[in-house]
Amino acid sequence: MPPTFDLLVIGDANPDVIVGPLDTALAFGQREQLVDSGALTLGGSAAITACGAARLGLRVAFAGRVGDDGAGHYLRDRLAAHGVDVSGLHLDGGLPTPLTVIVTRGDDRAILTAPGALAATSGRDISPHLLASARHLHAASFFLMPGLAADLPDLFDTARAAGATTSLDTNDDPAGRWDPAALAPVLARTDLLLPNAAEAHRLAGTDGTSVAAAAELLARQVPLVAVKNGADGALCHDGRTLHTTAGIRVTPQDAVGAGDSFNAGFLAGRLTGRPIAEALDLAAACGALSTRAAGGTTAQPTWDEALTHLTANGDLPS
Repeated sequence: MPPTFDLLVIGDANPDVIVGPLDTALAFGQREQLVDSGALTLGGSAAITACGAARLGLRVAFAGRVGDDGAGHYLRDRLAAHGVDVSGLHLDGGLPTPLTVIVTRGDDRAILTAPGALAATSGRDISPHLLASARHLHAASFFLMPGLAADLPDLFDTARAAGATTSLDTNDDPAGRWDPAALAPVLARTDLLLPNAAEAHRLAGTDGTSVAAAAELLARQVPLVAVKNGADGALCHDGRTLHTTAGIRVTPQDAVGAGDSFNAGFLAGRLTGRPIAEALDLAAACGALSTRAAGGTTAQPTWDEALTHLTANGDLPS
């Protein structure tokens, strides 16, 4: 029987409260500061990736844990509205839904997260049946969910035994430890690693060298590494060949979630049989196009929209 889903995404889902841009330092002392805009949107690296992949036409399921509260119900409904199967999303009656506040300033942002139910998320939240029902398993936000992180080697083993491929976006480590002992058994079972440039340097221990050098080192641990490099585009390395893309140019309004939309584009490209270089172009386009509106999911492109921008740019065959 063919897999039910192209992609199973496991990890974090939370409301994002995005305010900004703030043109001065964040002030304490009960000071009130005014910004031009604010938005409540669907957030979480895993959730944004799932929505982006569904928008691109993949059959996507999401598994994780949120609170059985208003925010949790909002997340469940928004994921479902984006075409994501939420049968694996657990509502926790004892812990609140995670919440993230993002303050933007220029092309940078400060991120404040209250983990809530993320702390209780574990491999027990991912059913073996769901793992066996997908062609690919993607995990996100490794350092926010220590329970799930510890169970990832077994989850990846189960998925791979069923014929699936695997990918990981660690995202940032709030503790700044980037624990190699915890990461090693997961990377050994990861087919595709999806860091941004700063994360690639921390994972490879290559601060002060080029992003390409970090990708090459990581490609000795993982078969394929695709690195998001902001306005400079993206690159990937398979242990033999370095591929680069300058991406496409858009007028950005909000870069929140752009890396997760990149993830969705790269996964969609590979799962539909595109060569690595074409998947990289597609991913960079998806990341750039997602910045056209506030929030991580509002401006995510369809497959046809992404390809139209790429063929107009001469990056993909029509």
